[in-house]
Amino acid sequence: MARYFIYLSYDGTAYHGWQVQPNGSSVQAELQRALSILLRKDVEVVGAGRTDAGVHARLMVAHFDVEDPLDGQQMTYRLNRILPRDIAVSRVEEVESSLHARFSATSRTYRYYIHTRKDPFLRAYSCETHYDLDFDAMNEAAAFLLTQDDFASFCKVGADVKTTLCKVTHAQWHQTSPSTWYFEITANRFLRNMVRAVVGTLFDVGRHRVSYDEFKRIIETRTRTAAGESMPGHALFLEDIHYNGIT
Repeated sequence: MARYFIYLSYDGTAYHGWQVQPNGSSVQAELQRALSILLRKDVEVVGAGRTDAGVHARLMVAHFDVEDPLDGQQMTYRLNRILPRDIAVSRVEEVESSLHARFSATSRTYRYYIHTRKDPFLRAYSCETHYDLDFDAMNEAAAFLLTQDDFASFCKVGADVKTTLCKVTHAQWHQTSPSTWYFEITANRFLRNMVRAVVGTLFDVGRHRVSYDEFKRIIETRTRTAAGESMPGHALFLEDIHYNGIT
């Protein structure tokens, strides 16, 4: 069996997330449907992660196995002909059979976009807020995330996870214009709903509703109810996934 990685991007607006759902459309289901048509048999794909409903990906990686060798360029072209317009494949390439789209990934990067002035062209992919946010305080609190390893306080209640341990290597707010910002966070793995819960709690810091010391205590309690509200999913993007030895 040969293993292939698919590199794709998608607008998550119309989907109930990446993972196949019993009563809703998903990106994984659309990709499996397209592959099954082309290969004329049922094909299962395994993704590098599970984005939630409405969340987008500039880069998602998935793998599938097939007996006969494929032409990656032809497969990319044919997939894009079948897939809906909100899902795009950038390349398909053969990899070592030991590589796994999810378990071989060494890091993932998300960005959460916000704008502080009404803009009709940003509303679908950025969260509009009119709070007077203290971004210096928010970045100070975000830096504390790099010193921690248990993020249970930001994990969705009832999530099926064996561990809430994560290693965050980057967490910072970046300004791109007088009224636009994004929060970028990189970690070896993420818990369900983690990024949106982190951003919501940092908003409380930025509004001076939560102090730096209180932010630290929220993490140390390891209780989801101690943290802030989850932010809307439409402004969250899976930006990048890294694998050792693969560019």
